Amino acid sequence: MPSLLERLHAGEVLISDGATGTYLQQRGLEPGGCPEEFNASHPEVVQGMARDYFASGSDMVLTNSFGCSRYMQKKYGYGDRVVEFNQLAARHAAGQKPDSDHYVLGSVGPTGEMMEPLPDGVSESDMYDALAEQVTALADGGADAILIETQMALEEAVTGIRAAKDTTPLPVFATMVFDLGPRGFFTMMGVTPERAVTELREAGADVVGANCGNGIDRMLDLAEQMRAVDDGLMLIHSNAGIPDMKDGQIIYNESPQYMAERFKRLADMGINILGGCCGTGPDHIRSLRAAVK
Repeated sequence: MPSLLERLHAGEVLISDGATGTYLQQRGLEPGGCPEEFNASHPEVVQGMARDYFASGSDMVLTNSFGCSRYMQKKYGYGDRVVEFNQLAARHAAGQKPDSDHYVLGSVGPTGEMMEPLPDGVSESDMYDALAEQVTALADGGADAILIETQMALEEAVTGIRAAKDTTPLPVFATMVFDLGPRGFFTMMGVTPERAVTELREAGADVVGANCGNGIDRMLDLAEQMRAVDDGLMLIHSNAGIPDMKDGQIIYNESPQYMAERFKRLADMGINILGGCCGTGPDHIRSLRAAVK
């Protein structure tokens, strides 16, 4: 059987999943609660999430481990359970794979820390150790690839790529989150899409791209900028629009049908992996798959 990277290099467009946080909140995760603790206390919910996304047409799903570094888990009081939560996250998702043609991406989000030489920044070696701890636990739990995602600082993203490449045999994906301002797209730390793609690739990422922060129309613009400087494997995970408030609830306004038409344009542009981020769910993935496949 061809590997994940072999399928992508052969030109196949693969479908990722939708939001994790939205899904868990709809099933009991309280505001401000720890999503990763659900791997231990609510395994049936986490397993159901992977099962629902696979059933809706995802070729790959993300683990419930976005904030599962030692830095983030200490804030919840679970600093001593990082390895446990990451291994469970990978096992819960891997156990729902229909067959070997489906994959699990080990999700590694921002640590919430700045790195030296910024004031109060953590050292590169400490950041490396924290990210290595997380990615090795995800690999041990059965992840098929590592996704360093929603990054704002290149220093942390590059350290994560290096940690994953050094300590696991898995493919490594890396994505950053961009905001649109008067001068164009930048991360919160001032990184342009062009610079992000170039430096993530130079650091060794097998797949690069963008996720979160924007609806599908802005993601089309981002993808065009990235494709202009890089013809390698690329991933886009789009929000279902910019969040809005209605009756005290956060809502995302982009429908599965609206997004699916534009996902087709991303596929035609040569984006290799397409999926959803905040506000998307199994219905979005179903429509995405129908439009692209």
